[in-house]
Amino acid sequence: MTEKLLTNGTLALVAAGGNLPSSAGPPGKTLRAAIAMIAQANDVSVISVSQFWQTPAYPAGSGPDFVNAALTLVSRLDAQNLLRLLHRIEAELGRSRDAGRWAARGIDLDLIAFGDAVLPDPDTQAQWRGLAPERQARETPEQLILPHPRMQDRGFVLVPLAQVAPQWVHPVLDRSVAQLLADLPASARQDIRPVTT
Repeated sequence: MTEKLLTNGTLALVAAGGNLPSSAGPPGKTLRAAIAMIAQANDVSVISVSQFWQTPAYPAGSGPDFVNAALTLVSRLDAQNLLRLLHRIEAELGRSRDAGRWAARGIDLDLIAFGDAVLPDPDTQAQWRGLAPERQARETPEQLILPHPRMQDRGFVLVPLAQVAPQWVHPVLDRSVAQLLADLPASARQDIRPVTT
């Protein structure tokens, strides 16, 4: 992969995962393909990639274990266009976004944060962050919410993210990724293991 490094742009945090084969192969191979595709995109530089982690499907029992990773990028694209790029890469790898909420999938690329942006506004971000668990399973926002409203609750996001952006500070919660991970109960991290192959 040819290295390219943008000299200006916005730091973006991306979570990547999958638990089914895609057009690129099994989940680990799919993640590598997605990362390569992101790195080849115009106006984006991949800065760092975490190791791969095996994590249970959420909710429990809903499918095979996931392989998860996190990336830091510098992007000259705005947040909406970066999200469109991620969705286009998912589609190129065979993802259909109408499979249902939290369904098993070949690839999932989530924009977790974009600099210190709070989108679309602090009140809307707070409403989605405080959404009751039973509503989380049914409701999906129609607009981009940043930082991702569930990031602080998810070990499968924070464990890999802590490898690549431990000092990034949540602009609303005023906690670093490392602090958010330390705040998680042990039960939210106990089944997350490094992928060894």
